[in-house]
Amino acid sequence: MVMNAYHLGLSREDLRGAEIVLLPGDPFRVPRIAATLDNDPIEIAHHREFRSALADLQGTAVLVTSTGIGGASAAIAIEELAGLGVRTFLRIGTTGAIQPSVGVGDLIVAAGAVRLDGASSQYAPLSFPAVADHRLVNELIASAVSRKQDHHVGLVVSTDTFYPGQERYDSFTGYVPLSHQGTLEEWKRLGCLSYEMETATLFTITRTMGLAAGAVLGVIVNRTTSEAVDSKVVANTEDRAIQCAAEAVRRLVATG
Repeated sequence: MVMNAYHLGLSREDLRGAEIVLLPGDPFRVPRIAATLDNDPIEIAHHREFRSALADLQGTAVLVTSTGIGGASAAIAIEELAGLGVRTFLRIGTTGAIQPSVGVGDLIVAAGAVRLDGASSQYAPLSFPAVADHRLVNELIASAVSRKQDHHVGLVVSTDTFYPGQERYDSFTGYVPLSHQGTLEEWKRLGCLSYEMETATLFTITRTMGLAAGAVLGVIVNRTTSEAVDSKVVANTEDRAIQCAAEAVRRLVATG
């Protein structure tokens, strides 16, 4: 176990024994999430895209650390946090739905992820599944139900790129390579719920390490109807995902 984490700018002493971490991608979400757990959280590091705050939840230290965008960045955070003693990882993110039945503002509890990222392949072959920890899935579902939040449980698609990897044509060139043309429809027909960029990396790495991981994602757009994103919808949806994750962590701490 390492004593210091270079990229995160953290030491084991900074974590005060925290074994649970909430993982947003955006560093600006870190204070919001920490404040949901503790009225007086403390920021303990901010190095590059990695921002960390510590909350005290009923005497239990809970960490919040941003991963940045994408699997490669997330992999660094996961590796270093595991080395510092973190054992439970819970991602809080946003996502674009690809199923008509998934509403904007709904939550997705990821049971597993399609591995279209590159980072996870350097931890396990592609035949190795990216699946969530069963207990964390159950806690997130229970949290969403208790809060009467519309939610869906299933598979998400994790990609390395936001534009061609998710078959978006509103890019500089407007072109998607042939290898990715038609893939949105394929994943939709296979029952996947949405696109995002970190969950497959998280699930794969933690599984190979014998650690626990889960993910709750707020739907900020449904691509079957529109690509337009409303900033107010984003803020409200982020809050729903944060509240769901926070309640799940409270349950974990209460039950030990």
